[in-house]
Amino acid sequence: MQFDTIISNTLIYDGTGRQSYRNDVGIKDDKIVAIGDLSETETATNINGGRFALCPGFVDIHSHADMTLHRPDHADLLKPLVHQGITTFVGGNCGVAMAPVSERHRETQMKFYDFFLGEDQEERVRWQSFGELMDTYEKQGVLLNTAMLAPHSMLRMNVLDVKTEPALPPHMDEMKHHLNECMEAGAIGMSTGLQYPGGLSSNQWEITELAREVHKYNGVFTSHLRSYSSDTLPQAVDEVISVGRDAEVPVQISHLFWIPNFPAPLNSLMTKFIKLASTAYNKKKFPLPVGSALKPLLNKVASLVNDGFPIGVDVMPTSAGFTHLLALFPPWALEGGMERVQQRLADPKERAMIRKSIEMGDTKWPHRGRDSWSMNLFKVMGWDCAFIMSVPSARNSKYIGRSFADIAKELGKHPFDVACDMLLEEDGRVLIFETATFPGDPLVELSLLDPLIDPNASIVTDTILLEFGMPSHLFYDCFPKFLGNYSRELGKISLAEAIRKCTSLPASQMQIQKRGSIKVGNYADLVLFDPGTIGSRSTAMDPKHSPSGIEYVFINGHAVVDPSGYHPEPKPGKLLRHGAV
Repeated sequence: MQFDTIISNTLIYDGTGRQSYRNDVGIKDDKIVAIGDLSETETATNINGGRFALCPGFVDIHSHADMTLHRPDHADLLKPLVHQGITTFVGGNCGVAMAPVSERHRETQMKFYDFFLGEDQEERVRWQSFGELMDTYEKQGVLLNTAMLAPHSMLRMNVLDVKTEPALPPHMDEMKHHLNECMEAGAIGMSTGLQYPGGLSSNQWEITELAREVHKYNGVFTSHLRSYSSDTLPQAVDEVISVGRDAEVPVQISHLFWIPNFPAPLNSLMTKFIKLASTAYNKKKFPLPVGSALKPLLNKVASLVNDGFPIGVDVMPTSAGFTHLLALFPPWALEGGMERVQQRLADPKERAMIRKSIEMGDTKWPHRGRDSWSMNLFKVMGWDCAFIMSVPSARNSKYIGRSFADIAKELGKHPFDVACDMLLEEDGRVLIFETATFPGDPLVELSLLDPLIDPNASIVTDTILLEFGMPSHLFYDCFPKFLGNYSRELGKISLAEAIRKCTSLPASQMQIQKRGSIKVGNYADLVLFDPGTIGSRSTAMDPKHSPSGIEYVFINGHAVVDPSGYHPEPKPGKLLRHGAV
């Protein structure tokens, strides 16, 4: 056999967690066709892998890269993903995707997309159904292997617009119709964003009924939980486990983390303590009993897995999440569409009512009350918890990376007024980082140590890249950082196991076949890297740097990254429709 590429004498980490071994790997077309001594075999390209290690391409199962995948220039926007070794991602997470789009409520949905992407999408969105979106992806070509989840919030918006009322049987019939269309078009399951508008208004019955439809297609159910606050996180986890059991679907708990939340005045004291501890830790590192807060939940997941219940977790190696600024506002303040929201923000009396709702709100389970939503992070973590990630205008771009509390001191305003004024000035297009201390805080990241090294937790980016603002550093360094920092430098996990958590584990959790492991017959999604230097060059405040230590990235046999640069054309990714993944 003549090969297109042979990677010779390389140290192979096959993605399963087994001990590495040295051998040759032969690639023909888009597949791995041989592993063994290929020294006497003809090949178009021979790469000497003796100084490097070879592992499967990283599988990012919680991404929002699909929000830009419809753009003809998406290969330029998503370049950082490939440079860090990602070859496959799952989109449609947190209940959000670019379809289905209802003709009845198109204006609302277009405004919703506008919020996140910072510009009007009307001219780009030329589809209605999920199937038409998938066809658009396939016709245009995709940079990375792409699997999609049916987005619950968009299904709900198609039927109920932005109404917060519970779904009734007629609503459910229509939502099920749209969901079935998504699954028929190749969605691998359904996602929910239970902290966000749409998902927040749903109840467990609604989610379970839809998950039963997913069961018919042998799909998966993933969930941004209804709460990540310490006082109600166990209930949020139990909710999705119950959905999984009742509907008989595999469950994936999205981006597990926790936010300390205690009754007043203890919560205020705890917030101050965390900030003081962070200041002290960043001056001089000292041993801390961190990570244990999530251990009981991880033990519960492990017990379920051992009993045969299909459940997984994913986690981000970072100290700050990101979201839309309006997600921190009471749900009632978002009713009526963006025009009505802007009217409320501009009216001093209504603005005062919103602030009172934040300051006096009580985050009670199940978080569907007027003032009980769990994303009330301004109250839980303080007015200095939100840092500006992106705004589209030049006027406010000088504030990117700064907290509203910091800006408020400079302007002589209250942080809430700064936030409201910026939403008005930017027409609602304000994305933020949220954290108890500051983006990039190593102390906060240490609180995730248990899930980061847990055998049932996949590593994910949970990122979106825009043409402006400050992206999360994870868009550039998620997987190299995990391998370089947590495995090599800190020694918290073996390299073989760390790679498994980035490759075969996430592929199995999303039921993606023939990817995530190095095996004859699998697709040639591969990363050739230097184990001694792989790592991050990014920081939270200076993220836009490619990682170190990655020599080659192959997607379906095509070397998209090699020592000479980046080669995205022809776009080598495949659309991974359910049933053909």
